[in-house]
Amino acid sequence: MQYRAVWAEVDLDAIRANVRELVALAAPARVMAVVKADGYGHGAVAAARAAVDAGAAWLGVALVEEGVELRQAGIDAPVMLLSEPPAESAAAVVQHRLTPVVYTAPGIEALAKAVAAADGGASLAVHLKVDTGMHRVGCAPDDARALADSIAARDELRLEGVMTHLAVADEPADPYTGEQLDRFDAVLADLRAAGVRPDLVHAANSAGLLVHGDRARYDLVRAGIAVYGVPPAPGLAGRVPLRPALALKARVAHVKELDAGARLSYGLRYTMPRAGSVATVPVGYADGVPRNLAHAGGEVLLGGARRPIAGTVTMDQLMVDAGDAAVAVGDEVVLLGRQGEHEVTADEWAERLGTIAYEIVCGIGRRVPRTYLGDR
Repeated sequence: MQYRAVWAEVDLDAIRANVRELVALAAPARVMAVVKADGYGHGAVAAARAAVDAGAAWLGVALVEEGVELRQAGIDAPVMLLSEPPAESAAAVVQHRLTPVVYTAPGIEALAKAVAAADGGASLAVHLKVDTGMHRVGCAPDDARALADSIAARDELRLEGVMTHLAVADEPADPYTGEQLDRFDAVLADLRAAGVRPDLVHAANSAGLLVHGDRARYDLVRAGIAVYGVPPAPGLAGRVPLRPALALKARVAHVKELDAGARLSYGLRYTMPRAGSVATVPVGYADGVPRNLAHAGGEVLLGGARRPIAGTVTMDQLMVDAGDAAVAVGDEVVLLGRQGEHEVTADEWAERLGTIAYEIVCGIGRRVPRTYLGDR
């Protein structure tokens, strides 16, 4: 039962359109649609289905639990775990036909044992991740050959892919990406000299494809934020046509008239510049609207115009200074998305708050119901 008038609209046709653009740009490489973090806040299952509809050959997740969710929803596309799974999850990885990334000897051993215990006869495909400079996860370049040999020595496993991750692909002028790719190419050459020729080599995320596609596309591109119509960095907007897939909306719950000089919300940090209407909207920081958005100049769309958020965003509600506009309970408020000729984007919030758009869309909480447009 949904009583509170707050919702997120997810346009699945936008996701399909974005994936088709990325597939065309990446060709002849294939595209993985990354649907971790509940599809970057859009809903993992719905986003995954739309992406596969549009030509994504792979799906990517961060957690075993996320992969299991896709399988339990009936999704059969290849699903990659983008980090090495915990040893205790190895049986679930095998059971649900997930493709794990590996980079440690214990991780490889745990997966081999799980395959042997399953006694199904089929080997498990794995992808070896090499740390070429991100320094988060992955094996050292000098260790890649030994780990590849370790995988080859186990009948239970098959080295399907070799991968790395780019740290500054969204900064076109930074030479570090080229340095990472040089290290990666050296590892690949060393593996080839040893007779190791994986089916899939991959390095590029969304920014890697948009900025370094000629060199970094290899056989597979792991597209994340671009799938959802958000450029990986503001400076990369427009490199490929993308349609934002998520809009955050609500309806006015209460209206009051206040005099000039009235101070609002916790801390009384907003002062009415003139007499006018204040609309209370039933959405707050527990739903993913950052508490300090108003103090950073945040605005919403109400009545076809931009209106300032008035005072500190509270846990469940925020207030909007509607000025002399006629506002009524039930009027639509757009926090992210388009209303009339105006649009508020995740990039706008991110720029105001000194963060990235990924954090904005991923932060829209689960208590905000998702409604899907273009659901087939």
